[in-house]
Amino acid sequence: MSNRIERINAEIKKQLAPIISEELSDPRIKGMISIVKVDCDSDLSVCKVYLSVLGANGEEKQVVDAIQNGQGYIKNILKKRIILRSLPELRFYLDDSITYGIKISQILSDINTKTNE
Repeated sequence: MSNRIERINAEIKKQLAPIISEELSDPRIKGMISIVKVDCDSDLSVCKVYLSVLGANGEEKQVVDAIQNGQGYIKNILKKRIILRSLPELRFYLDDSITYGIKISQILSDINTKTNE
């Protein structure tokens, strides 16, 4: 991946965080949303945004769908904040690696407490 694409990924990630947490007013968006990774194609046509949603009580997919529905609004805000000839199409995906890591950590701590007893 080129240095330019890496810088664009970092800038999109930096700008998306406050937009999603503060400027979207969809009632389906709840819980703590973290941007795990941003991955733009080399031709800047598509930008994949991987989100982690904590505290949505099993409604993580609905939260990501709500954010995807607001991608036009998000893109308009990004156009004002990031100067690029053409901003890539945003696609949002659920990344459950943080939840999976927490689950594995809990299992390991349970095993540890059982062996200490």
